[in-house]
Amino acid sequence: MAALLRNRSGAAAAEMALVTPFLLLIMFGSVEVGKYFMDEHTVVKAVRDGARFAARQQMTNFVTSAGVCQTTPLGSVVTKTQNLVRTGNTAGTGNRLSYWTSNDTIEVTAQCHANAGGQAMTGIYSGVSFNGAPVGAPVVTVSAQVPYSPILGLFGIDGGVSLVAAQEAAVTGV
Repeated sequence: MAALLRNRSGAAAAEMALVTPFLLLIMFGSVEVGKYFMDEHTVVKAVRDGARFAARQQMTNFVTSAGVCQTTPLGSVVTKTQNLVRTGNTAGTGNRLSYWTSNDTIEVTAQCHANAGGQAMTGIYSGVSFNGAPVGAPVVTVSAQVPYSPILGLFGIDGGVSLVAAQEAAVTGV
């Protein structure tokens, strides 16, 4: 009986059986966190590209012929910007992320800030007004809220997390 109690031949296998679930949890968790950050970076970069693209569209897409600043850019600018953000091109072919298939997650708006300093604007901004008051450069905002699709979603696990990004850029026109 004493020899049986001193026998340690299965101790390593028992310890491995106890530790394996924790090692797998750490491994899958590390992969999932890495994928989340990579996808988040993709969305942030895409929104940044979209804001730069929208800000360089013609000023007439943001200001009427009467010089009135619009808070909603023309539809063609919105559609092209949404396509660029989601796919990387204005045609809307392909996806930056395999599960990002809808432009409904992307919002493109413009703001017209009051010219509080009273300075005379020149160049493309001269004569631009909003509600009768002179304004500075219109600012376009591109934002996206994409529902995240985890790797563990293959096993029915959904974290209910969204990738959120927003970027602003002053409209400079072309």
